[in-house]
Amino acid sequence: MLSTLKDLFDNLTASLTAPPGAQGPAEQAHTLQLSTAVLLVEVMRADPTLQDSERDAVLTALRRKFDLGDDELERLLELAHETARTAYDYQRFTALMNERFTQEQKINVVEAMWEVAFADHHLDANEHHVISKVAGLLHVTHGEYIAAKLHAQDTLKRRSGAA
Repeated sequence: MLSTLKDLFDNLTASLTAPPGAQGPAEQAHTLQLSTAVLLVEVMRADPTLQDSERDAVLTALRRKFDLGDDELERLLELAHETARTAYDYQRFTALMNERFTQEQKINVVEAMWEVAFADHHLDANEHHVISKVAGLLHVTHGEYIAAKLHAQDTLKRRSGAA
């Protein structure tokens, strides 16, 4: 099963350039997983100093959003890093999300991006820029964007207080 899943993930990069109608439901689901992972990784990469806390926040967000095992999450994260390195825009990652995700799901992606940005207790200007740009591409309103930011900050405070 793992090799089948690995093959699917290996084909995801090519799927991102295929028209949405050309993909079956399973390929679309995997493309959405990769797109989400890439956007989260982009926030992590926007900060010049990579922190383990940000990587952990990416994995937590992906685990919460998708029903994947630890090996699958690690492979998805690895593929997201590879894909992000060669990405030239965010449109190719947000297009299918706009087609398939509800508004609430898109807001949840933006909130997860904020969680990654706040994971190291420092908001870098580049992280802020990436999240703002993606929120615009996902048609998340300014009010939804701010609410997602505040909810992510509150979540971080609650987790920090519990630790």
